[in-house]
Amino acid sequence: MSQLRRDFDADDLRAEITAASIDGVVSVQARQSVVESEWLLDIASKHDSIKGVVGWVPLAHADVRSVIERLSHFDLFKSVRHVVQDEPDDGFVLGKEFNRGIAMLKEYGLVYDVLIFARQLPSSIQFVDQHPDQEFVLDHIAKPTIAATAFDDTWERHFRELAKRPHVTCKFSALVTEVRDEAWTVETLRPYWDVALEAFTPQRLMFGSDWPVCLLRSEYRSWVAAVTELSKSLSSIEQADFWGNTAVRAYHLQ
Repeated sequence: MSQLRRDFDADDLRAEITAASIDGVVSVQARQSVVESEWLLDIASKHDSIKGVVGWVPLAHADVRSVIERLSHFDLFKSVRHVVQDEPDDGFVLGKEFNRGIAMLKEYGLVYDVLIFARQLPSSIQFVDQHPDQEFVLDHIAKPTIAATAFDDTWERHFRELAKRPHVTCKFSALVTEVRDEAWTVETLRPYWDVALEAFTPQRLMFGSDWPVCLLRSEYRSWVAAVTELSKSLSSIEQADFWGNTAVRAYHLQ
């Protein structure tokens, strides 16, 4: 983890996306802190390449509305995320207070990013079903356990079930950090790409980098190159959706 223990700023990001021919990004929270959300929004306001921010608010707190109200005045505040994958209770997303906060998001035109491990998919399906009018983005295709010698069939079953919900969009990102082999290859990832593409289609599947966390297993450009290889069979319209238009629609970007 030592390579992540430094500051990553907008100049670092600009260098990475320029080298990879990516012209715009959505920046996503890492710490569960309103201060970090405000910091991300401040940075985004100064850099045209950052098209939106997924921040954090205390969804289960009694005064969450006041926080959402304040942050909603930032045009670049597009979505909210809680690090559910780190919650010890796999049923965390079904909590009454948490769902009370989720129910407020659509009033402000905000999306909710679902950050979970594959084992949390069953409860997450129940969760999104409670909010049929709320827009969701599933991060990192729900982090299956990836290995060259075995496919995560349980993940596939629940993932395909979640994909039946039209108010859920999916982000193809962060797979390299879920590979249990010593090294990862495009072919190791391909079965998961095939499932994600078929389940969500390019109209509801978008590219994501998970930078800088992806640096634990891959450089930014190497990940972009891998996904470029996986997606090369898509038509030009499908490419445009996957690499940009799906994100624009899902996050209501300008």
